Amino acid sequence: MIFTKHGNAFRWIIIIASFVIVSLILWKTYEFFQHFKEEERTKMENWSLAQNEVINSDVDSNMGELTLQVLSSNKTTPMILINEDGSLGTYNNIDATKIADPLYVKKLILRFKKENSPIPIKIGNSIVSTIYYGNSPLLNKLKYYPLALLLIVVLFGAVIFFFYSSNKNATQNKLWSGMAKETAHQIGTPLSSLIGWTEILKSEHVNPDYIAEIEKDVDRLQTITERFSKIGSLPTLEVTDIIKETIDSYDYLKARSSNLIDFEIITPEGDIPVNLNKQLYSWCIENLVKNAIDAMKGRGKIIIEISQLEDNIKVSITDTGKGIAKKDFNKIFTPGYTTKKRGWGLGLSLTRRIIEDFHNGKIKILQSQKEKGTTIQISLKCAP
Repeated sequence: MIFTKHGNAFRWIIIIASFVIVSLILWKTYEFFQHFKEEERTKMENWSLAQNEVINSDVDSNMGELTLQVLSSNKTTPMILINEDGSLGTYNNIDATKIADPLYVKKLILRFKKENSPIPIKIGNSIVSTIYYGNSPLLNKLKYYPLALLLIVVLFGAVIFFFYSSNKNATQNKLWSGMAKETAHQIGTPLSSLIGWTEILKSEHVNPDYIAEIEKDVDRLQTITERFSKIGSLPTLEVTDIIKETIDSYDYLKARSSNLIDFEIITPEGDIPVNLNKQLYSWCIENLVKNAIDAMKGRGKIIIEISQLEDNIKVSITDTGKGIAKKDFNKIFTPGYTTKKRGWGLGLSLTRRIIEDFHNGKIKILQSQKEKGTTIQISLKCAP
């Protein structure tokens, strides 16, 4: 209960604490890197002093053991010694097969200059040669350690975010499923009563045309109830003629729409069997047509076209409405996205879920132009 009440504050404390810890680790890593680099600088300066002693010593004299030890001790830091005339003097920890190439030497000098300041070797006040040295392999690896640490932190944060987001979405889905099933249950009671009253009206010899229209709406309520009851569970698919199901939805919507809407349906001859859930598919067509009517502000033309290419079925709904900006092509299928003053932005997102998740199909904006209209296309596979 306490965590629920103060959960947001706890999350911010954890985030801030994590940020502070990571910042301290990065700072200490940077300090260690600089200290390690200074140590290498000191080693190279000692090496230059030993080299200076070699240059200044007589050929026949014996160099001290300390000088020899310093010259032979550096096993990691790459370096080259360039004489005053620009010729290569000596080198250490560099591939001998590559050092013979003058262009390779020039590139090394440029790289070493960027990594560390050169160290001059003097005889008296004159510079007789210059030592160029780079970072050791260990130092180069250490240089990328903070980036690796940051990457780990980002990945860890992403995992936490996706876990939290998935958990939140799962909770919301359960809530919506529960509300949908409860809605279906609540509609069921008055629906049963309406069916009973319809039978009474038949016995009272009421105009049959009135009874027929009432029965259509009762059937529609039963369909809506079945739709809501299926949310949150895996629907059953049956081999169904998609042309017939589309025409049925078309006829129902046309009969209950304004005369200012011009409806047209184009279908091929014969049947096209597709694995469908009838109630959910008709819900998709209904959502798309209603959105088209809203886009046309109740006046315009809607064309529903079914086409087949081998085993690919395309169902296109075209309107003459206000159109959709290209940047919003994917947004309109996002839950909560709506351009209406009164709307929850669930219709198209639900349609996408029904088509893609339940029917293994695709839905997309095929084309759209501002003030000219939009075509939304559903793609499905024929039943084997």
